[in-house]
Amino acid sequence: MNKLSDQKKGSLLAFIAVMFITPDSLLIRLSNVETWGMLFYRGVIPFIIVFLGLLIFYKQNFINAFLKIGIIGIFYAISFSICNITFILSIQNTNVANTLIMIALAPILSAILGAIFLKEMPNKGTWTAIFITFLAVLFIFYDSLQIGNLFGNIMGFVTAAGLAVNAILIRSAKERDLLPASVMGKLGVAVFAFFFVENFSLIGTDQIFIPIMCIICVALPFVLVTIAPRFIPAEEVNLFFLLETILGPIWVWLVIKEQPTLETIIGGAVIIVTLGIHSYIKLKEPQKIIN
Repeated sequence: MNKLSDQKKGSLLAFIAVMFITPDSLLIRLSNVETWGMLFYRGVIPFIIVFLGLLIFYKQNFINAFLKIGIIGIFYAISFSICNITFILSIQNTNVANTLIMIALAPILSAILGAIFLKEMPNKGTWTAIFITFLAVLFIFYDSLQIGNLFGNIMGFVTAAGLAVNAILIRSAKERDLLPASVMGKLGVAVFAFFFVENFSLIGTDQIFIPIMCIICVALPFVLVTIAPRFIPAEEVNLFFLLETILGPIWVWLVIKEQPTLETIIGGAVIIVTLGIHSYIKLKEPQKIIN
């Protein structure tokens, strides 16, 4: 991977992260854990797994790795925790369609923040991909879009803003290792959720589904998504995550036979084609090779 261009590295990392995330919706549907218990385990298990991984990887430099995250790392840990929590609050207080449409704003917000703070102005192709994919998400959920609860809608927007801020912070400190900061962020999620959990017990298949979900669909992706913005602009990373909008329902359809709507299929096809064309064009652009 050392001979890949930055564009190829970042795109590959973001794509792999999304592929790990896509079964997340299915595993959530198959579990019987209440919302705050789910959030707690999605915080504490990835924290333990990645913490131990970093302990092995850094060895004697483990403590220094955490000390070197700096102010940006602290802000990243806080923002990372907040958007994890506000996502759950949004789902709890408005319909899923509203939440997902709000989250689809993340690439737009990333592009705006990147242009303002990093002076990375997206080209016309990227802006076009952002707006086409956002319209596709809007098309998918148009029929189920409701006014919803104002608080839930605001939490959805905060989640999108948090995703954008996260990617911008990583991009602004791309020479710095912020994985320790993301581990701290997951710990923050677990601590916050702990006070609202009604029952910590994992019964039956949850003893299998919850660990698998938290390791494969949460821990691995958050490591990859912490690294990806070091190589490609923040809005491009967040564009990849719109793939979950279509691939998530496909997993649910294949396993529990909950067929996706025609709008999901059409809108999903538009998202996949748009991202495919956009990625192809970006990968064909001259890139500096990092040895």
